[in-house]
Amino acid sequence: MEYALTTDALCKSYKNFKALNGLSMHVPKGAIYGFVGKNGAGKTTLIRLICGLQEPTSGEFTLYGRKSTEKDMVKSRRRMGAVVETPSIYQNMTAEENLKQQYRILGLPSFDGLQDILRLVGLPDTGKKKAKHFSLGMKQRLGIAIALCGDPDFLVLDEPINGLDPQGIIEIRELILKLNRERQITVLISSHILDELSKLATHYGFIDSGRIVKELSAEELEASCRKSIHVEVSDSKALANVLDAGGTEYKILSEREADIYGKQSITKLALALAEKNCEIYSVTERDESLESYYVNLVGGGTNE
Repeated sequence: MEYALTTDALCKSYKNFKALNGLSMHVPKGAIYGFVGKNGAGKTTLIRLICGLQEPTSGEFTLYGRKSTEKDMVKSRRRMGAVVETPSIYQNMTAEENLKQQYRILGLPSFDGLQDILRLVGLPDTGKKKAKHFSLGMKQRLGIAIALCGDPDFLVLDEPINGLDPQGIIEIRELILKLNRERQITVLISSHILDELSKLATHYGFIDSGRIVKELSAEELEASCRKSIHVEVSDSKALANVLDAGGTEYKILSEREADIYGKQSITKLALALAEKNCEIYSVTERDESLESYYVNLVGGGTNE
């Protein structure tokens, strides 16, 4: 498998605090890589290192085949666009003026393709409206437009849907999918909004305390997420007795509700509960969510 980015035992320390502690990760070429971790886990630190905004304390990373220690790493970085923390926008400029300024910074010979980028991110008709008057979602899309100047094939987005309303979230999601599918841009997207990330990512890296705890594809995650049956009964204590007798794993949620894991014969369960004068009101199949998987992975105990 070809990788756009790999890191090897990457560390970053600030005095007595280790923001990254031997982090090793692999972002496949063409992937939408969901970089998952709570605030303070090290996501933004990693992004700042690969963007060249900071230097690692130890370890190294490889970007499109070039190691971070090589002098011509700048050539690989030219293939990357990024929105780190908040979009770098000139508030008193229009969307078009912002892009023209970025073209100048990159040393591009003309403004060819500028209007195409604005159309791509859904900002073709903002005219003379200054960025300071844009909605948060428009600012985020303008930030992505600026990152797309120079035609990168690797896009790094740090919490791109933070603070957006539902419509803004949908627009950013559709834009990311479009860039990935139509332009084959590899995307590294850090987020703690896991439900939204699950609608985008093809691969995941879970980070906790500066280390990658687990990397897996969306297919592997789906296979790992346990299926369960959510039941509503007249007496969850009676249900617990029946499930204990059968050695079935379960979780009592309330006096009337429970989740049952693994395969279960509803007919046999209903008959066993009837003997205890317990009725079943409803049965619903459920898949474990990305959020539940993450909590089980890093929430407590050791991370194996």
